[in-house]
Amino acid sequence: MNFQTKIPLSKQSNNLIDYESNILLLGSCFVENIGEKLDYYKYQSVVNPFGILFHPKAIETLVENALQGKVYTDNDIFFNNEQWHCYDVHSKLSNTSKEWLLNDLNGQIKVLRNQVKSSSHIIITLGTSWVYRNIESNQVVANCHKVVQKDFSKELLSVDNVVGSLQRIVNLIESINTNTSIIFTVSPVRHLKDGFVENNQSKAHLITGIHQFLSQQSLVKNFNSFYFPSYEIMMDELRDYRFYNEDMIHPNQTAVNCIWEKFNEVWMTSEAQKTMEEVGSVQKGLQHKSFNPNSEAHQKFLQNLKEKQKQLQSEFPHISF
Repeated sequence: MNFQTKIPLSKQSNNLIDYESNILLLGSCFVENIGEKLDYYKYQSVVNPFGILFHPKAIETLVENALQGKVYTDNDIFFNNEQWHCYDVHSKLSNTSKEWLLNDLNGQIKVLRNQVKSSSHIIITLGTSWVYRNIESNQVVANCHKVVQKDFSKELLSVDNVVGSLQRIVNLIESINTNTSIIFTVSPVRHLKDGFVENNQSKAHLITGIHQFLSQQSLVKNFNSFYFPSYEIMMDELRDYRFYNEDMIHPNQTAVNCIWEKFNEVWMTSEAQKTMEEVGSVQKGLQHKSFNPNSEAHQKFLQNLKEKQKQLQSEFPHISF
């Protein structure tokens, strides 16, 4: 008997990911799960230079700022709860030093621009359609940084808002990089603080917006935007709480591994998959703890491990263990 419904997936036909690929990942916390997998298997990748970004407007703002060469100044930051913050970015970058925050912001804006320009693949994971608008500036923020709620209005992006934001993101990317493949996906993490019904409405707007945008893109010659069904795999194939963490909201490691394997099947070349096996073997070897470190057998094991590392690094100089 089959106890799961399976999402039908097909191998991507062109511009597959290999160990020469340069990958940029932007978006919700789920993109960081995939980023950790790419890092473990030693792909060339950059994950969320500005921290987690939950909604498309936040990604649009930072991509636009990066490509326009924005320089962050005192006017772009504020002090709250003993730290300096910027509404464009995640609290990961917040700092007790104003100078350090500005330095990080302006350093990361250059990283993002360079990465957009050089990436062979850009993975964008959207988490929610709910956004917060700062009442004083009338700007949609990426993060509220625990500022009092009365300073914001809460809004739900319409499907048209989502489509428009995705179109601007892709137009910006293509203005400096026409060779990249852009992979959209919806995060399987549920934003239940917004409410159960509200979370479903939010995800529905994202899914509809992405597919409406991709439908428009398919009419364009040599379109390079795609969809990967992370959300659908979690909701349908893995629709059991044993695939969730204790909070019953975030996918656990088993679920992340499953979705990663399916992404691997769709987007990685067969050669890359073989290299991943070799990298995985080295990674497991490095984590191995011997009961007798001085034994001849263990010394031989370490020597074989070094040889595997050297072989991989001779083929792919960017790999570092």
